Amino acid sequence: MKRIAVLTSGGDSAGMNPALKSIVEQSRRDRISVTGFLRGYLGLVNGLAIEMYYKTVAGIARKGGTVIKSSRLPEFREISVQKQAIANLGKNEIDGLIVIGGDGSIRGASALAALGVPIVAIPASIDNDIYGSDISLGVDTSLNTIVNSIDIIKDTASSHNRAFVIETMGRTSGYLALVGAMATGAEAVVIPEVPYDIECIANRLKEEHRKGREYSIVVVAEGTGATSKMSEALKQISNFDTRITVLGHLQRGGSPSVFDRILGFRLGSQAVRALIEGRSGVMMALEGSKIVEVPFEDVLTHKKLLGKRYLEYARRLSR
Repeated sequence: MKRIAVLTSGGDSAGMNPALKSIVEQSRRDRISVTGFLRGYLGLVNGLAIEMYYKTVAGIARKGGTVIKSSRLPEFREISVQKQAIANLGKNEIDGLIVIGGDGSIRGASALAALGVPIVAIPASIDNDIYGSDISLGVDTSLNTIVNSIDIIKDTASSHNRAFVIETMGRTSGYLALVGAMATGAEAVVIPEVPYDIECIANRLKEEHRKGREYSIVVVAEGTGATSKMSEALKQISNFDTRITVLGHLQRGGSPSVFDRILGFRLGSQAVRALIEGRSGVMMALEGSKIVEVPFEDVLTHKKLLGKRYLEYARRLSR
């Protein structure tokens, strides 16, 4: 291979920049040029390409987001749009492509692979909902932000004897909410994967308050749509002075944690090696302590599920 291209697509996540740095430096060490397509698949379709050197990625490992920008392009599902992307790959003399992103980004990569493009993907999604990888880029940093935020909110909750309902991101996955609740000792959690009873939770917290608990923290996954209902139930049933805090996009940014930096370095380097050695149509993934290759077909035809112990903990806190 003489030239590899890279793009970051979909929602940004901490760890994308360390992966980019690793890709560029590994490629350059192997005397392979690197092209970066700006703004994800949109840039690939419109030919928004830049040359990436050591200096391009110098110092970016400590930065959140992605220096080559990202976007979403629903139109990439269309075969005509995919062919335009392939034409731009040919125009820029690209021998292989690395895509960093979540489920939708990997679907786009799979479509290009089916059309003959040598391509490898790196999972980057704070939702941690990508099958085949124990943890995706950005998850650890996001969890650190959630835990820090809840710890701070606890100070106010305890000072005013309040109940706080804290909403986390995650789309249809409750991973962030559940692990955030576990790490902070929250009194209740509401996630899509486990049946929950809002009135039961409110009554339980009311009884715990009667026995001496001074405040309560309830973590709700955005995918349940239950944040306002949980707050109203606490007000009406428990007579709590209740506040809602939606963490929102605060969870996406920030300097990558040590874990996400090292994971990004490892995934980026292995993605380059896979292309050099002729492998394509695979996602680089963390399995235990090893980096493995998972075929796109497996990634896209299976749903990632929460582990048994996680589910047991969630059931205890959702009633």
